[in-house]
Amino acid sequence: MKFISFKHLIIGLCMFAAAGLAMALKPTTKIADSGPKVDLETLIPKAFGDWKIDTTIAPLIANPEQEALINKIYNQTLTRTYVNARNERVMLSIAYGGDQSDNMAVHKPEVCYPAQGFQIIKRPAISNFSTGAGDIEVKRLVAAQGARVEPITYWTTVGGQVAVDGLKWKLQQLKYGLTGKIPDGLLFRVSSIQADENRAYQIQNEFTREMLKAMSPEARNRIIGNPPGV
Repeated sequence: MKFISFKHLIIGLCMFAAAGLAMALKPTTKIADSGPKVDLETLIPKAFGDWKIDTTIAPLIANPEQEALINKIYNQTLTRTYVNARNERVMLSIAYGGDQSDNMAVHKPEVCYPAQGFQIIKRPAISNFSTGAGDIEVKRLVAAQGARVEPITYWTTVGGQVAVDGLKWKLQQLKYGLTGKIPDGLLFRVSSIQADENRAYQIQNEFTREMLKAMSPEARNRIIGNPPGV
């Protein structure tokens, strides 16, 4: 009969303890379950400033495979197209998920657009955006499909804070995980069908600021969190 050596016993105990610690630290509480429920349909105004909903152009429609993935990732999605008196159009897409753990991470435009047959002709770059209620980081990129050129602006939140950089997003997620909580999050995206990307971004900025201005402080915080300095 062989006896377990003291060294192997210590190693085994350490592995057992590590497994127990991992289980103990595994997040189990969704912060989405403890706060006010999110309803994107009522959260986002249908008309504001010079903008109103336009039903003649639909935002990017997901194929069945993408639709199934989106339904798995998100609790709610909202897609609308708005038009102003100058006949300028902005397509809005917002997706909210109550579980932003690794297997439920937000689905980014640089992934979902190519899945719909688009080419990314200008890679995502981080830019600073003045919301009118504080500055946040956003990502801008340009996708194209045939003659359709679509500049895109988007940001993501995790646990109520904007985090478009992958490392910042992960650190924010880990911060909640250490407290045993699973953060919620959303993806906010605006885009325009326009070859002049600079003009497109200018219109998107104006649209987004007008929309945020028309929202209550509580609703606005759901979309942009609490920017530094506010």
